[in-house]
Amino acid sequence: MNVLIHTCCAPCLLYPTQILQEQNVGFTCYFYNPNIHPYREFRSRLNSFIDLAEQRNFKVIIDRDYGIGQYLRSVAFRESQRCRVCYETRLKRTAQLARDNNFTHFTTTLMFSIHQNHDLIQSTGHHYAKREGVSFYYQDFRDGWEQAGKEATELNLYQQKYCGCIFSEQERYDNRLKKRLKKKRDNHV
Repeated sequence: MNVLIHTCCAPCLLYPTQILQEQNVGFTCYFYNPNIHPYREFRSRLNSFIDLAEQRNFKVIIDRDYGIGQYLRSVAFRESQRCRVCYETRLKRTAQLARDNNFTHFTTTLMFSIHQNHDLIQSTGHHYAKREGVSFYYQDFRDGWEQAGKEATELNLYQQKYCGCIFSEQERYDNRLKKRLKKKRDNHV
């Protein structure tokens, strides 16, 4: 088996690559994330990915294009479906690249996150596997969430505070504002 693993960021790559190595599965890491906003965030995640890949001697394919315009056009007026669109965009491209470069399988580090919709990722992966003629490798990597978080801190890897898109960034701040307002209300009662 030879797997192309879509990579959203360095911390999310730690545990899946450990598992693949333990299973003696060959892999190449593919950085493709047109959803990430702002550009500074994109660069921070990319640089951290490159640092980890160099430290661990991972084979990599990197799409350095900051594709936010394409991403925003694809989710315009479909903001409530943004995660579906994001999964489709990234897994479609990963499946095509896997097919074109003779990988037997493709997968994604999105399956490491406890914050992602695993059922939707899995169905999207299988859809593009069938469409592109390459197998989708599904494994629930969430068991390593705590372990990889500690390791990312020890390795001083950049750890993002939100999923990546402009909408998740907004939710991050909205949730903080909601908590502050609630605390303020509770203190005045």
